[in-house]
Amino acid sequence: MDLNTAIGTALAFGLVLFAMAVGPGGVGIFIHIPSMVIVFGGTMAVTMMAFPTSDLKPVIKVMLVTAIRKQSTPTEEIERVVTYANLARKEGLLALETKLQEVDDAFFSKGIQLVIDGFGADTVRDIMELEAEWEGQRHGTGRKIMDQMAAFAPAFGMIGTLVGLVQMLQDLSDPSAIGIGMATALLTTLYGAMGANMVFIPLAGKLEMVAKQDSLLRSLMIEGIVAIQSGEKPQLIKEKLKGFLPPSVRESVEAT
Repeated sequence: MDLNTAIGTALAFGLVLFAMAVGPGGVGIFIHIPSMVIVFGGTMAVTMMAFPTSDLKPVIKVMLVTAIRKQSTPTEEIERVVTYANLARKEGLLALETKLQEVDDAFFSKGIQLVIDGFGADTVRDIMELEAEWEGQRHGTGRKIMDQMAAFAPAFGMIGTLVGLVQMLQDLSDPSAIGIGMATALLTTLYGAMGANMVFIPLAGKLEMVAKQDSLLRSLMIEGIVAIQSGEKPQLIKEKLKGFLPPSVRESVEAT
């Protein structure tokens, strides 16, 4: 898991749970099933209304990938491309097939397979750029879903608050009804705020950063793989790919 994601998640929920636990009544008083149903059930229901099933199916995967995926760095990808370029230059393009088992990135693996299969540089570039474009669209859809859920959750918190207030005002002479109504009113607002600000908004922001990093890495991979197919010298490939790095990082590549 990405360290910042793990630390941030643990701190956010830990601090809130700590504040709940040290107060009167402990954490138990903040557990209210009807409020959870209104906020999270309602959020999921209207999200289903807003997006087609084909976009919603991978939403759980999107959330998990966003939260736990550890991306490779451009420096690591440059080193990998140069390693493959050295192998191809010494033993030929077919020798790259022996390295495919080590590749855990489906995009990079597909590009290398196209090179092994003998496709021309322009064809390899066209196929990989199209693949990268579709991947970017999937990221964009996932982020849009997270943004919408971040908007829906507080709205259902407000709906739950109104439901609770109506229940409370039905019979002010019954203290038990007042307590139930007030609990629903306040806890739905709390759940909506927590869901939006501690889950959906951070995930949307994380997904945006992942998409930007992926776009950079995909462009780097495309240039590197096309250069391998074209038979360019590994040192020339390295110099070309360093253009994807900020100047402060290029020195680390030069040292390898």
